[in-house]
Amino acid sequence: MADLLIRRANILQLRDECARILADYDIAICGNRISAIEATGTIDPASARTVLDAAGQLAMPGFINTHAHVPMALWRGMGEDVNLDSWFNDYIWQLEANLEPEDVYWGMQLGLLEMIEAGITAVSDHYWHMEYAARAVEQAGTRALLSQAMFGANGLGQIEESAAFAQHWNGAAGGRIRTILGPHAPYTCDDDFLRASAQKARDIGSGIHIHVAETREQTQASLRRRGKTPIEVLNDCGVFEAPTILAHALGATPGDLEILADLQTPTGIAHCPKTYAKLAMGFNNLVELRALGIAVGLGTDGAVSNNTLDLWEAMRLTAMGQKQLTGDAENLTIPQALTIATQESARVYGQAEDLGDLSVGKLADIILVDLGGTHHFPLNSVTASLVYNTRAGDVRSVICDGAPIMLEREHLTLDKDEIFANILPRMERLRRRESADKIQTYNP
Repeated sequence: MADLLIRRANILQLRDECARILADYDIAICGNRISAIEATGTIDPASARTVLDAAGQLAMPGFINTHAHVPMALWRGMGEDVNLDSWFNDYIWQLEANLEPEDVYWGMQLGLLEMIEAGITAVSDHYWHMEYAARAVEQAGTRALLSQAMFGANGLGQIEESAAFAQHWNGAAGGRIRTILGPHAPYTCDDDFLRASAQKARDIGSGIHIHVAETREQTQASLRRRGKTPIEVLNDCGVFEAPTILAHALGATPGDLEILADLQTPTGIAHCPKTYAKLAMGFNNLVELRALGIAVGLGTDGAVSNNTLDLWEAMRLTAMGQKQLTGDAENLTIPQALTIATQESARVYGQAEDLGDLSVGKLADIILVDLGGTHHFPLNSVTASLVYNTRAGDVRSVICDGAPIMLEREHLTLDKDEIFANILPRMERLRRRESADKIQTYNP
């Protein structure tokens, strides 16, 4: 007997970067995994405890946000029309000086609420007070890979604290929560700190989530100061001996790409195109990265540099950005964009065997999308409409780990009114900007 049967859905299926739509199919879920996918009429609805009619809707894997700072949603709209230096020094690192642990709990809930509405079922989040973020994920019913952010200036003791968090929460919420260590970046962590972080990750069987080579200017600054690129620094400090998520890597050199392509340990790049466009940071050549076999996943980054936690936007900007960057409109095709958003993001997230695809045996992280809106009509190509037309509001229902967490836009795990009511009284304090109190200085 199935615990949940999704009936009469159309299913997005991706195989070897080819996309096709299976029309009028049922998906059976037992526990937290997909147990059967059959043409409608094959599975008896009476054999399921719960039946969800998805007639006319498209079923696809839940999106995976491979790099975010979810609680930053508290400061949405507060770092506008500034360059990267000012964004760090005049805004975010002043604003974050106001942060209290409970703020992270409510900010995380706010971001999770938005991500659920956009069809994001998993997030790799890099922030502070992560036990509060973990509690929010437990409540939301989503999946998360959590890392406690660390600056080298705050001392080596942070590494033990971060490891304690990682060991306590790894596997929590029935396996929905996983953990990873989070040194911030080579320009905020010296070699000794990076070596110690890498050693601790190996000791506890964890990985590392780190910002690296966010801009070409950072790479040039590292060459002047250290005689190495940021990626060479990570390599020499042993970071790549553990599974690693690299946020951005826009300043990676050809030699850096050779290092990444030759790694035997799982390593991937989180690509956050809306942040890059907004802060004029440039773009990675994903065509080149993928030709080298380097995994690339989609990320939103934080809402202060992105404004939304919406991977439909990121997928669209990724496809169009690569066409513009390479000067070739045939680059980054629709099936490739969908593959990056699903299977490849699952690879960067570290769960390629379980996520990113709707097939028997995979974890049941499924979203149902309505393509009946005016902006989809006439629906000449489902896959083109997914990449170039779909909005977050088209996501009707979300299932994570086999359990519905949103049905027909109604949240089942989070209370929007409660979240808003707890955030609003905090905002006067959270909006203060005092330069003397900033948590770090950006000086790559």
